[in-house]
Amino acid sequence: MTDSPARANELAQFASEISFELDPFQRTACAALEDGHSVLVCAPTGAGKTIVGEFAVHMALATGGKCFYTTPIKALSNQKFADLTARHGRDTVGLLTGDQSINPDAPVVVMTTEVLRNMLYASSDALHGLSYVVMDEVHYLADRFRGAVWEEVILHLPPDVRLVSLSATVSNAEEFGAWMETVRGDTAVVVDETRPVPLWQHVMVGRRMFDLFDTKSSDQKVLVDEDLVRFIKQREAADRMQGYGGPRGRGGRGGFRPLPRPEVLARLDDEGLLPAITFIFSRAGCDGALAQCLRARLDLSRPGDAERIDEIIEKHTGDLPKGDLEVLGYWEWREALHRGLAAHHAGMLPAFRHTVEELFVQGLVRAVFATETLALGINMPARTVVLERLVKFNGESHAELTPGEYTQLTGRAGRRGIDVEGHAVVLWQPEVDTSAVAGLASTRTYPLRSSFRPGYNMSINLIDRMGAQEARALLERSFAQFQADRSVVGLVRGIERNQGAMRKLESQLGGVDGGFMEYLSLRERIKQREREIQQQGRADRRGAAVKALIELRRGDVVAIPSGKRAGLAVILEPDQTPGDPRPLVLTEDHWAGRVSAADFPVPAEALGHMRLPRRVDHRTARIRRDLASALRGTGISAPGRRRRNDRVRGGEDRELSTLRRSLRSHPAHTRPDREQLSRIGERYSRLARETETMRQKVAATTNSLARTFDRIVGLLEERGFVAHGEVTAEGRRLARIYAESDLVVAESLRQGLWRGLGPAELAAVVSTLVYESRSENGYLTAAGPTEPIRRAIGATIGVWTELRSDEARHKLPPTREPDLGFVTGVYKWARGDALAEALLASGDQGNPLSAGDFVRWCRQVIDLLDQIHNTADDPEIAATAAKAVRAVRRGVVAVDAA
Repeated sequence: MTDSPARANELAQFASEISFELDPFQRTACAALEDGHSVLVCAPTGAGKTIVGEFAVHMALATGGKCFYTTPIKALSNQKFADLTARHGRDTVGLLTGDQSINPDAPVVVMTTEVLRNMLYASSDALHGLSYVVMDEVHYLADRFRGAVWEEVILHLPPDVRLVSLSATVSNAEEFGAWMETVRGDTAVVVDETRPVPLWQHVMVGRRMFDLFDTKSSDQKVLVDEDLVRFIKQREAADRMQGYGGPRGRGGRGGFRPLPRPEVLARLDDEGLLPAITFIFSRAGCDGALAQCLRARLDLSRPGDAERIDEIIEKHTGDLPKGDLEVLGYWEWREALHRGLAAHHAGMLPAFRHTVEELFVQGLVRAVFATETLALGINMPARTVVLERLVKFNGESHAELTPGEYTQLTGRAGRRGIDVEGHAVVLWQPEVDTSAVAGLASTRTYPLRSSFRPGYNMSINLIDRMGAQEARALLERSFAQFQADRSVVGLVRGIERNQGAMRKLESQLGGVDGGFMEYLSLRERIKQREREIQQQGRADRRGAAVKALIELRRGDVVAIPSGKRAGLAVILEPDQTPGDPRPLVLTEDHWAGRVSAADFPVPAEALGHMRLPRRVDHRTARIRRDLASALRGTGISAPGRRRRNDRVRGGEDRELSTLRRSLRSHPAHTRPDREQLSRIGERYSRLARETETMRQKVAATTNSLARTFDRIVGLLEERGFVAHGEVTAEGRRLARIYAESDLVVAESLRQGLWRGLGPAELAAVVSTLVYESRSENGYLTAAGPTEPIRRAIGATIGVWTELRSDEARHKLPPTREPDLGFVTGVYKWARGDALAEALLASGDQGNPLSAGDFVRWCRQVIDLLDQIHNTADDPEIAATAAKAVRAVRRGVVAVDAA
């Protein structure tokens, strides 16, 4: 892109229109943009990265072009739309999200990243004249669920579009910039690690607050404050003398008791450190902390705030149905806000969450208990951030915070233009190591890792736009492949290093042609054969376990031999999937779930049989309890543990016997230095194995995405979505379905499985393809409140089962199981039942689903129903989907839909 005289002084013009002096990194990035480069800007939260995006908007308007400003979430899109409208006027700025379309033909349009991706795949006319694209929060491309969208946009944008990528501080910005340069051409990388507001790190021990770092030391090393270390030692000694050796943690009996939250906040208030965000890594923990403060009658509000608080509450919640306020906990929530207190997490109603955000930004709420989701994207800075614990549940286990996570959370501390400094406070507990905290606070490692993987929708769109060959080439240019290829460089160096060491060891063993190398080869072949026999034994045992599981029938009683589910179990739903059957069982401890061959070291056998009701709704705790009681009452008992025969059948193997005889008769076997040379040989063999492993990794890493793509294309060709390299009519429907279970949706529409359903029934069936239970109980039986729902769900599960089998054959990751946890809840809601009933029906084990989760899942169901309405060939299904959208989008679901 060449400069024109009209553009020469645009930066000076832009700078004159803002009320503050540009920081050096902002000026550098804007100057690069003015010179015609794309720009990647990496800077801490609150540093003012968006100024560079706003300059791109200015450049587009000044040159008669268009600018798309993309954000990862609707709330940020709405926020940016309001900012740009205030600056440039309503006629100049538009908004496109999944829910809203305002002035879409404007020269500046704010949108979610998915909207732009869909435009690119559809070759939308709106792309004509596009000169700049701003991608805010581009580090979202590391998100394993949505990250691929960012790479798709970067790869598909026309080459003449200038890209402004705004990212949080990442430790591999240069690597990311090098990839951007490869795929987008000339890209300036601007990195600024200076926080706009200095951050002070503290540790609170009881009621005393200490600096974390020794600021008086002239030593270059990171040192923990001596007073802090001394006080903790004294505290621990005092605790030992009082016999505090019991359980640790919040409220542990007889053990350490942390300072109550109301007292923590009162202490911060005394120090002038409010407003504060306290991060607690659970929703229940946030709600519990708020309740604790309310019980303690803590009041952080100031005189004269009440009227403004009520105005903002009314603005966001005035449209809520009055009959639902009680079940939503509205009055308790409102009482907390009037005391300057709030919780903030994804389980809250969006209208409540947005109210809290606005009140906090305006200083009317002074203490918020939040989950870590608040650290992502929402513009809600505080003077102080408090961390109660440095361990969080990552979905699989409790893990310590990484330096990147710590930096992201504490990045909220310090409000630019308001605070002279920000503060991060860690609450000390006996398991907190202050040196580890210092390491977290001083480490700046937050690498950006690509989550890009081809899926069915992406692959079909790529083939449709550019053909399979060009699509493969495009995948090779992704950041994921770029990072994989860079990792190969290290592996190749390792191979070369090992080969050098092996040559030296060879010479010590008498060279390649020496007799001892042949002797070593025999020893390695014996070990390899023994491993093969062991592996064959394991494979035979697994094969027997798989065969036994496939043969089980409904009502058969089996014994799970070990693990936390050990004991009797009854088969509720058999599974004949070849290779990986996972029957649904109910154990005598009333747990319902799927088991696999891994749960049966010895093949399962039917110990007996019990009669089951025709329909078993094992989502209901009472039914699970009754069935478990009936199982225990059958008189069937689990047999004693049968020993598995793991003995290597070496004596029976002819090849192994021959190798052992050859070893014993080899001349080197009687050498006096045999053991010394064998030790050298062991090192040689170990290096040889390492080298071979690295070679295999290199082979697997090279072109890995293209291989996955080829497998996907093979599966799509088998199913008729692609034929002779061209996308079929069915394939074009798949191209317009953007959902995690996209292929199941497309197949269900093609086979007419959802024909004849009413609007509420269709919403219920569709929910199985978007909903994910928070508990480990995934329920996969054709259950539902009506016969048409049960029939349609059964057919949909059948499609998924066939697909899973095909995916295993093509070596593709499996599409996730349908989840029936939301079926009854969304059905009741769509047919007009009260919110309280829908929440209870959506919950698990008698606990209602939170209002925030209910609204979020309803909106995801609406999104998929909307896609079905737009893609279904069958006019009946399309019309039913449209009616279902209107049925679900009511009451709390329709309020504050940002």
